[in-house]
Amino acid sequence: MSGGGRERSSTDAALDAHRPALILATRSEGKVRELAAMCAARGRAAIDLRVAGLLEEDPAEETLEVHDTFEANARAKAAWFAERLPGQIVVADDSGLEVVALGGRPGVRSKRWTGSLATGAALYAENNAALLRALDGAADRRARFVCVMVARCGDQEWIGRGSCEGRILETPVGSEGFGYDPLFWSDELGAAFGTVGREAKGRVSHRARAFAALLEAVERTAPRTG
Repeated sequence: MSGGGRERSSTDAALDAHRPALILATRSEGKVRELAAMCAARGRAAIDLRVAGLLEEDPAEETLEVHDTFEANARAKAAWFAERLPGQIVVADDSGLEVVALGGRPGVRSKRWTGSLATGAALYAENNAALLRALDGAADRRARFVCVMVARCGDQEWIGRGSCEGRILETPVGSEGFGYDPLFWSDELGAAFGTVGREAKGRVSHRARAFAALLEAVERTAPRTG
């Protein structure tokens, strides 16, 4: 079954065989899981960096997100990985949380705004704690997730953008998702991202919307194999 609940036909399968796989240019296991599920729902093959042959993280990867906009960061990552994976369609994104009461912070610094060198769950916990401290006593807790996703193959580039509106809770809830998800209440879902499954989140999330826009652009112009 496809992500839309429609039974996939032999024609779908034949078309999928001629769509080149997308290389997911991220070291975040959470992002890989989300993007791989989105690809599968659209009948598109996707592989992560390790499978693509970039087994170990290059220290230079940490220097790519130095720009002041999500788009500039995503374009920089896509270009860097595409240069190392010639002939492949590389997909990179930059995304973050913009909080009204904090003037849009943490924004493009969402991952490392505390300055912590922790990784994985430890980093998420530190970021969430810092966000709650920054909003202590704030009446206005409106926020939105923003994502800009870029695909690149050689000199060809595609861009998709997405966002979702909500607010920051006073305490984290749930164990689904990653990052700031346990603190983000989605207005559209009427629930915290930390309490909903991947399929529900995928209907409204910033990353899902950016990916849908990106894939539409890619499929209009990207070369097919075979």
